[in-house]
Amino acid sequence: MSLPDRTDIALLRVLQLASPALPIGGYAYSQGLEYAVEQDWVTDLDSAAAWLEGVANRALGQLDIPVLLRQFAALESGDRASVQRWNDWLLANRETAELYLEDSQQGGALLRLMISLEMPTALDWPKGEPIALMTAFAMAGSHWQTAVRSLAHGVLWSWLENQVGAATKLVPLGQTDAQRLLGRLLPGLPLIVDAASELKDDELGAGLPGLAFASARHEHQYTRLFRS
Repeated sequence: MSLPDRTDIALLRVLQLASPALPIGGYAYSQGLEYAVEQDWVTDLDSAAAWLEGVANRALGQLDIPVLLRQFAALESGDRASVQRWNDWLLANRETAELYLEDSQQGGALLRLMISLEMPTALDWPKGEPIALMTAFAMAGSHWQTAVRSLAHGVLWSWLENQVGAATKLVPLGQTDAQRLLGRLLPGLPLIVDAASELKDDELGAGLPGLAFASARHEHQYTRLFRS
C-alpha cells in the first residue's frame, strides 16, 4: 500500500482542529448571542444570519483571522517574539471579561492538548502565560504543516458550527433552518480570509459595540445556557 499524500494528511489535520470533538469547549460559548436572543435582537433565521455575519466579518475577519495569518508566518520563519507579541495584542483586544476568558480558556485547553501530544512549540510556551486560541491554532497548524488558508477556513468553520449550534438551542431554530443558516453563511468564509490577508497591521481591530455590550450584560443574565 502506498503512503498517504501529505496534502491529504494536512487537510485531515485541519478537519481534526475544526471538529467539535476537539476538547477545547467551544460548544459552551455563545459570544453574546444568548443575551441578544433574550433582548429580541435575534428572533429568527434572518436575524440570526445577520448577527453571525456581522461577528464573522467585523470581529473574526478584522481581528482573529489576520492575527492567525501573521502568527503562522512568524512560526514558519522562527520568529517567536512576533508570535508572543501578536498573542498579547489579541488578548488585549478582548473587550469584556467573558470574551477574554473564552479566548484564553480555549487557547489554554488546546495548548494542554498539544503538550500532551509533545508538540515542540507547545512545550516551549512559557508556563502560566495566557495563550489566545488563534495562537494555539497557528502552532498546531504549523506543526502539522497545514496550508495556512485551509487552517483559516477550518477555524472559521469551527466557529460557525458552534454558533449555529448555539442559535439552534437559543432562538430556537429547527434542524432544517440550522442547515439553511449554515448554507447562507458558508460561502462568505473564503471571502473573509481573502479580506483578512490584505489588511495591514494598522488596519486590524474589531468594532462591534453591540457584541461587547451583549457580552458584558450576559455576565449578569438571570438564566444562562452558555458561558458567554
